Amino acid sequence: MLKLNVQDETSRLRSVVLGTAKSCGPIPKPEETYDPKSLEHILAGTYPIEADMVKEMDGFAQVFAKYDVQVFRPRVLKDCNQIFSRDIAFVIDNKLVKANILPDREKEFQAIKYVLNKIDEDQIIYPPKEVHVEGGDVMPWGEYIFMGTYTGADYADYITARTNKEAVDFIASQFPNKKVKAFELRKSNTNARENALHLDCCFQPVGTNKAILHKNGFLREEEYQWLLDYFGSDNVFEISKEEMYNMVSNVFSISPDVVVSERNFTRLNSWLREHGFTVEEIAYAEIAKQEGLLRCSTLPLVRD
Repeated sequence: MLKLNVQDETSRLRSVVLGTAKSCGPIPKPEETYDPKSLEHILAGTYPIEADMVKEMDGFAQVFAKYDVQVFRPRVLKDCNQIFSRDIAFVIDNKLVKANILPDREKEFQAIKYVLNKIDEDQIIYPPKEVHVEGGDVMPWGEYIFMGTYTGADYADYITARTNKEAVDFIASQFPNKKVKAFELRKSNTNARENALHLDCCFQPVGTNKAILHKNGFLREEEYQWLLDYFGSDNVFEISKEEMYNMVSNVFSISPDVVVSERNFTRLNSWLREHGFTVEEIAYAEIAKQEGLLRCSTLPLVRD
């Protein structure tokens, strides 16, 4: 059996679900897209091909092998995009929360059933249907749970709004020993440079006291300012709109001093190394075209 434990974003990783790009199906039609970046690449004829994405994910798996991390992969479903395992579930403390996701993606959750069977049933939380939440919007960080949300009256108009106020309240009720801190994110169905699909598209902690941050991803300046003050401006790597578009905040920590990053993130990777991190650079730029990157592709189950 798996003893789930995730207290934060960076403690030493022991066990993870890494998505798969195999049999991810034909290029979607424009009207089938869930985010503006995928749409942009479909219209430009630059949407990623399966073989390239499989190769990128294999590179990620090799880094996990190097650090002796137990890796589970989803059962491959025919013609189904299963890259972003963070969207289907997430772990806080010793509980796995099933994400209430776009209905089309229910079968992705069933594809990790063999992993769920290794977890005590009473450790799995199934939120009620009015709770909309995806793992990209949820970050345990010690005494806090940071959550991205969108609570505008036009919530239903945004296919890019994935986590609602009901989710923030539900997570707070399930983890009463934690402080849930919610952040309103900027949403756009049509402009990827003005859209923070999830919280990890504009913010992510690294190490024990540092963070990557993009101001424009937050609708309310005071919420961005709270994070800047919490980590301290000397400990924050601020990314530009173009860097947010390229998913620079969506790296992944194997431990407090080891970060997996995209090889093209030269400015970030230099900053990380200057601050004592080991940076494992891999190619992931094709997957990034779907508005998701390294953190999105992973579902951590056990950290120290």
